[in-house]
Amino acid sequence: MPPVFQPDELPAGSSPGFEDETSSRGWVPLYRHGCSFGRDIFVDKMMNLIRNPNLNSSWLFRADILYDDDEDDEDKCLRKTGLSALVRHIPRSIREMETQRTLVRTLIPRNQRRDKPLNQTCTFHRGPTSDLVIYAAHVDSANELPFYHPAVRAVAHLHNWDPAVESGTISILILPFDDEEEKENEKTINLPTKVRRTAYHLLELLHKHGQSSAAGYVKRVHHDLIVPQARLQNRYAALKDKYARRLVESWVESTDPLKHVFEDLAIAAFLIDLWTDMYDDDEDKFPGFVDIGCGNGLLVYILAQEGYRGWGFDARSRKSWSLFRPSAHLERRLLLPSAVSRLDGDPTPRLLPDSDLHDGNFPPGTFIISNHADELTAWTPILAAASDCPFIVIPCCSHNLAGDRFRAPPPTTSRNRLPHAPPPSRSTYASLVDWVARIAHDCGWFVETEMLRIPSTRNTCLIARRRLRSDERNDRGEEALVDLDAVIADYGGVQGYRTNLARLIHHTDTSQSH
Repeated sequence: MPPVFQPDELPAGSSPGFEDETSSRGWVPLYRHGCSFGRDIFVDKMMNLIRNPNLNSSWLFRADILYDDDEDDEDKCLRKTGLSALVRHIPRSIREMETQRTLVRTLIPRNQRRDKPLNQTCTFHRGPTSDLVIYAAHVDSANELPFYHPAVRAVAHLHNWDPAVESGTISILILPFDDEEEKENEKTINLPTKVRRTAYHLLELLHKHGQSSAAGYVKRVHHDLIVPQARLQNRYAALKDKYARRLVESWVESTDPLKHVFEDLAIAAFLIDLWTDMYDDDEDKFPGFVDIGCGNGLLVYILAQEGYRGWGFDARSRKSWSLFRPSAHLERRLLLPSAVSRLDGDPTPRLLPDSDLHDGNFPPGTFIISNHADELTAWTPILAAASDCPFIVIPCCSHNLAGDRFRAPPPTTSRNRLPHAPPPSRSTYASLVDWVARIAHDCGWFVETEMLRIPSTRNTCLIARRRLRSDERNDRGEEALVDLDAVIADYGGVQGYRTNLARLIHHTDTSQSH
C-alpha cells in the first residue's frame, strides 16, 4: 500500500527557492513533499498533466496546444497551421535557470455554456539541481478567471533533486494578483480555502504519478486510439447540449437516466465520428445501421435524429419506444441465427410467427451495433462475417453461443492472444472481451480495440472495419476461406440455443403481462 500523502505546509514568508526576474510580485510557497523520482520523470509527468488537465479537474475536457517551441513538436502543431506568430505567450525568466520549453494551451471545459476556455502559458526551466514548471493564465485580474481555475495569476511546481542520495522534494507555489500582493508583503496573506485545496490536490497528483512511474508502473489503458480526443469531445459536447436535458427530464424507464443518457450520447458521438472517417461524411455512402439488442432504443433515436438511417430490435419492447417513435425505427424481434437452424437439427416446432424472429442476415455493408447485447454479443462477429458487415461490439454480460451464462476462458498462451489486444488481465470482463475478439479474428476480421469515454466500467469496445489481408491470415501468406460453421463449433456450438430462446420468450411474455 502506498504511503499516505502528507506534505509539509510551508509558513508565510518561506523562500520560493527560485527568483522570478519577470515579475515584481512574490511567489508564495504552499506545500512541499519528499519524492524518490528524478528530474526526467518530473518533466515527463508535468508534460502529461499539461496535455491532460482533465486528470487534475473533472470540470475540464482537455487542453488544445496552440504553441510549442519544442523542435520535435512544433512541426506537428503551429508550423503547419501558420498560427505561431498569432499566439500570445507570456515570457518568463528565472535567474540561474535555463528556459527549456514554452507552450500555450487552451483549457477546454466540459460545459462551455457555463465556463469559458482559458489560455495559459506553460514554461519549463532547469537549474543545476532543480526543475521548475509554471502555468500562467492569460488574464489581468481574478474576475476574468473561469470557475475551474484557482484565483491566482500563476501556479508553479518545483522539483529539487540530489543525485548523490537519489531523493528530492516537490513543491507547489502560487503567484497572487495585485490585490493580494500588499498582504503578502506584510506576511499576512490570507488565501481562499479553494486555492489551498487546489494546490494540495495538484501536488498530490504529481506525487502519485511520479512515484508510480519510479516504481515501474506502466499504463495499461490507452484512450482515443481510433477517434482523436478533441474531435470526439467536441462532438459529445454538442450532442449533450442538444439532447441531454430533454432526455433526462422525459425519462420513463426505471433505470438511472443520467447514466443511460450520457453513456448513449458518448457512444453516439464516437459512432458519428467513426462513420465520418469510414464514409467521408457522405450520406449516400452510409449503408445504414442495425442495433441488435437495442434495449431502451435511445442510441437508435439519437443516431436517427442526427440523420443516420438505421433501426434496432430487442427481445422485448420498452416504455421509451413510444416516445422515440416514429423518429426511431424500433422492433420487437428475437434473433434465431440461420446458422442455428442449419447446425442444431432441432425439430422443435416454430416458437413464434416469422414476423417475430430475425435470422441475423443483413444487407451487405450494414453497420452492426452490439452495445451490451448480452446473448447476442458473441454472435456479432459471426453475423457480421456472414453478411459482410462492419461492426462495433461493447461486451457486458458473458454468454456463450448457445445463450447460456458462462465465464469466458482467459487466453492461456501468447499464441492465443491477438497482437493488437490490450495487456492481459485476470478479470472476468477482460476474459470476455478477449474471447469475443478471438471469435472475431477467427471469423476473418481485423479487430481494433478502444476504451470508450463513457460512465461505465465496461467500456471496452471492439471494432471491425475491414477483413484480414492474406498476410494477416496465416504465416504462409495465403488467403484462407473462413468456415463459419467450424468457428461456431470451435467456440462451443449452438446446442441449447432454441431452449434458451424459449425461456427468453416465456420470461418476456410474463414480464410484459404484468
